[in-house]
Amino acid sequence: MHKRSYITIALGVGLVVMSIFFMFRALIISPSGLIGLALIYTGWKRDRTAMVILGHACIVVGAYLITWGLYLLPVSPPSLLGIFGRPLFWGIFCLFGGVCAIFHGFCSCVRNFRCQKTAS
Repeated sequence: MHKRSYITIALGVGLVVMSIFFMFRALIISPSGLIGLALIYTGWKRDRTAMVILGHACIVVGAYLITWGLYLLPVSPPSLLGIFGRPLFWGIFCLFGGVCAIFHGFCSCVRNFRCQKTAS
């Protein structure tokens, strides 16, 4: 049985909830819901390959969203919903999250933390 990563699952649930909120409140469809579902899957399965593939996909999506967000920057309102509901924020979030996912996919201290903690 695989040990579950409840922090990753909680981050995924948070992204799905935020995606649903923005979808109904601001009429914006963001990729954070799909990324949240992928985080829930990788947190549940603890699969290293899935984490690395998710990281690379997040970097590609993040680069696209940053480019799109820079294009929309002159017409974006300077409100809190205007910042969190635009692609530039989610692009930066996806880019750094993708780098983090790749590092955590290869880092043995993150994947084996509970095993070392219970062994001592």
